[in-house]
Amino acid sequence: MWSAGPARRVPEGGRPAAHRLGFHLTPGMRVGLYGGSFNPAHEGHAHVAETARRKLKLDRVIWLVSPQNPLKAAHETADLAERMAGARALAQGPGMIVSDAETRLGSAYTIDTVRALKRRFPGVKFVWIMGADSLASFHRWRGWTQIMREVPVAVISRPWISLKSRFSPAALRFARFRRPPTQAMRLADMKPPAWVFLFGRFNFQSSTALRARQARAARRDRKV
Repeated sequence: MWSAGPARRVPEGGRPAAHRLGFHLTPGMRVGLYGGSFNPAHEGHAHVAETARRKLKLDRVIWLVSPQNPLKAAHETADLAERMAGARALAQGPGMIVSDAETRLGSAYTIDTVRALKRRFPGVKFVWIMGADSLASFHRWRGWTQIMREVPVAVISRPWISLKSRFSPAALRFARFRRPPTQAMRLADMKPPAWVFLFGRFNFQSSTALRARQARAARRDRKV
């Protein structure tokens, strides 16, 4: 457990609120928030998290495993404990944290999560992390323009979707706030809105493809 900051809010029962989330952060830390269903987690997720940690010089990357993505069908989403375990198996690098903070906070939307964490950890320099596939549909998220104004955003290139994402409604709406990759190391210190698009080697794994393979395998097993 990391050392507590000087000003911690203690809720009823005397337990520091931050500790109820399973982690604690201190002022001045540079922390990436990487949200998703991770249904299931795969090497592509690890690639995005590690690329962001390294290029943005982050102290921590928190994998926020969502209880249920509002844009996805509940019957297609595995149990939270299963998705948490899958994420933990992959988030093995330095500074990686896998958390069910959204469940603990009772937060269904990213904008609420970001605001809650900023309140809990004043002085922490948060950055929202997403793959380019998420940027392509970012305009469908509740409060997406507010998210861009709450925290800097780092977008990591993903196969097939990178070009399309750079012409997405969100990318066009905030085009004048895009910063060059050479400024990535300073992103956590920038006043939002500010975002970067980071290129790296492509990892071709995807949750959709993995679920499709699992479904085909299950059908074959039933036929045997």
